[in-house]
Amino acid sequence: MAKLYFYYSSMNAGKTTSLLQSSYNYKERGMRTLVLAPEIDNRYGSGKVTSRIGLETDAVTFSPDRDLYEVVEKHIEESPLHCVLIDEAQFLTRDQVYQLGEVTDALNVPVLAYGLRTDFQGEPFEGSKYLLAWSDNLKEPKAICHCGSKATMVVRMDEHGNAVQEGSQVEIGGNDRYVSMCRRHFKESYFG
Repeated sequence: MAKLYFYYSSMNAGKTTSLLQSSYNYKERGMRTLVLAPEIDNRYGSGKVTSRIGLETDAVTFSPDRDLYEVVEKHIEESPLHCVLIDEAQFLTRDQVYQLGEVTDALNVPVLAYGLRTDFQGEPFEGSKYLLAWSDNLKEPKAICHCGSKATMVVRMDEHGNAVQEGSQVEIGGNDRYVSMCRRHFKESYFG
């Protein structure tokens, strides 16, 4: 029986590297994977999933209105599919998380989703909220705060290194804009 997995953490925990390794492991055994990525995240080019350590693979991009069950079903028509992997899963919609549950339940294909749990204000992303609620298995890769504690939060920084307190929930960026911190240092940065 296939399952829906959610690997969640703050930034710099190796989520994308783990996704790429999982896809590689399937392919090494002659199995076919489908890697999905939100079209909004084009930092490394559209249709690419790239880790900070330089590993990358091609991906099928999706928008918030794309039916992911239909996407997977079309790929299965081409040839058997053994795993679906989603990068930046926090950008999924509630409906898309439901569709991924249908991929596991109706199509019997495992789904591995990787994403942030919360935004720069400590609020859950829509996709993460429903993945946390509906996934069969939850895994939390660990990231480390500058103090050495487990980092569970993400702080958005301005060009002067100050914590940003307001703005759109979604602003694509990497280490140039975001810093992973433990809850204590998040509160100090965010609330002063």
